[in-house]
Amino acid sequence: MILFSSDLELFIENKIIMNKLIIDATNKKIFLMIITDNDIYSIIKENTKINYEKLTSIVNDFLNSHQITLKGIDKIYLNTGRGSFAGIRNSISIVKAFNLVNKIDYYCYNFEDFKGETDINYENIPDLCDKFRIKKNLINPIYLS
Repeated sequence: MILFSSDLELFIENKIIMNKLIIDATNKKIFLMIITDNDIYSIIKENTKINYEKLTSIVNDFLNSHQITLKGIDKIYLNTGRGSFAGIRNSISIVKAFNLVNKIDYYCYNFEDFKGETDINYENIPDLCDKFRIKKNLINPIYLS
């Protein structure tokens, strides 16, 4: 019994912390959210050409402001549309780069994937992607014409 108790304590002390990043640049605003085991942080920026060009910096600054690095992100959830061609294209590009450099898994969703759901919030995106079996690293953007 003592051995089991010690093993249990070791497991709790070595708990894996999962940090998830949500990126949505499909609309008039760039929306970023970090979901940790204990907290949720978000930021909204204007969706302008200048911000498209520095989207990587915006993401890095947002992560750093919460003492998280890209290496501390386990999964990225990316909204791939409907929406702005430039916003979708730029966010896909940086997420693919993050994946290449840091081996971060990413999941591409759009809100149409969650048909029939009534409680669709950014905080629920990871659970909804699991529920609707959104495939990892699959990109199918939906641009507005």
